[in-house]
Amino acid sequence: MSPGPLLLVCDHVGGSVHVLTVPGGVEAHRLTGRHLSEHAGLLPLPGGRVACVDDRRGELLVLDPFGPELVAAAVPVAVPAEHLACDPSGRWAAVTTGLGRNSGPWSDLLTVVDLATSDAARVRTRVGEPGVTVLGGDEPLVVLRHREPGALAVHRFADLLGAPPGCPRVTPHTHLPLPADGHGDAQAPCLGHVFAATGEGVHRARREGDALVAEPTIPWGSSARGWYLRFDPRRRALWSTLRGGPADPLRWPEWTNQAWRHDLDTGSTVLTELGPGLVFRLALAKDRTAFTRVHPDGDELVLLDAGGAVRRVPLPAMDGAPRRGGTPWEGVQRRAVAASPGADWIAVTRGGHGEVHVFDARTASEATRLRLDTPLHHGGHAMLRGQDDGAEGDPVGR
Repeated sequence: MSPGPLLLVCDHVGGSVHVLTVPGGVEAHRLTGRHLSEHAGLLPLPGGRVACVDDRRGELLVLDPFGPELVAAAVPVAVPAEHLACDPSGRWAAVTTGLGRNSGPWSDLLTVVDLATSDAARVRTRVGEPGVTVLGGDEPLVVLRHREPGALAVHRFADLLGAPPGCPRVTPHTHLPLPADGHGDAQAPCLGHVFAATGEGVHRARREGDALVAEPTIPWGSSARGWYLRFDPRRRALWSTLRGGPADPLRWPEWTNQAWRHDLDTGSTVLTELGPGLVFRLALAKDRTAFTRVHPDGDELVLLDAGGAVRRVPLPAMDGAPRRGGTPWEGVQRRAVAASPGADWIAVTRGGHGEVHVFDARTASEATRLRLDTPLHHGGHAMLRGQDDGAEGDPVGR
């Protein structure tokens, strides 16, 4: 019998990682002095393991929450980490770089890693915060999603891993054109497809040999668009949150938000209104999808079940929360949300307060409130993992 799920809570500002039992909150592991890249996120690997990037030390970490030691491997990589992905087997990983604490993208370094041997190589591609997916098989491929000009650039993983020292510049083996406003990447390993979110919709491509073949774009079905994309391996669906309303970030309380779900088997798309304000990442539980909505009039957890029913749960206010007349990004507190596709628990952080609310998704009731000795500034980051929950079926860091 597999052990119950474990909750990883990262304070990327304070530099700590806590691993807690759910719902009890018993601490199983702790790391200090580790500042994880919140943007690259947490990547589920087979066996309940998790990959992430320490943006300060410049290391790709493989964490084993269910093992006797939390850090199973540490491999040097280029930072600041922007996006992180691996192939479906969990062996071949790639880390792209972005702007970090700079006014614009400046690094064109890409790192590829063989997690079985810790062998790694760094190459130069294109400046511009590229997204990444890694396609598996006997000949793995790295697919970079570039902007301005937009493209899905395909590289052979073996070519990159075998690159000589000195971070040489590499050119794609092949590429597909994309609009210049791409933001959001996903892979459906069961279908052999990769996806990229743009203003036009979700661009889809399938692998043929060492190349990609474009397939029809999936429309948003709304005047808004998604900036975030993920694959739901349990329901074989794509999810996003469509953001509409004024482009000015100072008017963020007026932003509209819709949950977007596209069933890859039937081709049907369902839109669900979430309400105004800031809706960031989503989390996939056993039978529900969880969103947090931040708004000056009150925050809430929004739970959406398979039948489309919506339940809303008020969340206590955060000191330092985004205010009217300011942006929702700079110097404010936010929330992270976490769930496991093998469990009914939902975890929501309360940025600046060092608290994590644990909800039973079946009843939409708060089961417990965990208090940490770190403030979780900017909301921190969180992941709920079961040892055999199948979360690795979505092989892109979140």
